[in-house]
Amino acid sequence: MKRPVLALPLVLLAVGGCGSSDAGGSADKSDLPGSALACLEDNNIAAQRRGENGDELVLDSGPKIKFFLTADEAIAEQFRGRGEGAEQIGTALLFVDPETSDEQDDVLHDVEVCLSEL
Repeated sequence: MKRPVLALPLVLLAVGGCGSSDAGGSADKSDLPGSALACLEDNNIAAQRRGENGDELVLDSGPKIKFFLTADEAIAEQFRGRGEGAEQIGTALLFVDPETSDEQDDVLHDVEVCLSEL
């Protein structure tokens, strides 16, 4: 009669590996710039994908977003002096002009939300 008791941990282990598809974010982790661009477009923010590897987004309103493989790499870019003044959000650096308008602040808020959801 000990077999059913031994089978119970296996059943729990199998069930523990299951999860819902909405447990995490819906961003495609293999293409963060593409996921960010889709989010921006959903919020009516015009942007173009650029960069040697398609790892940059340039908003029509001026700000630029550069993506890195890891958050640590984004932070290191700032320490190297190539990301001064940029806001690091996850694996991205958001470059913004020092002075913005109220309208651009609203756009930047939506951009920050998109990046934080990746």
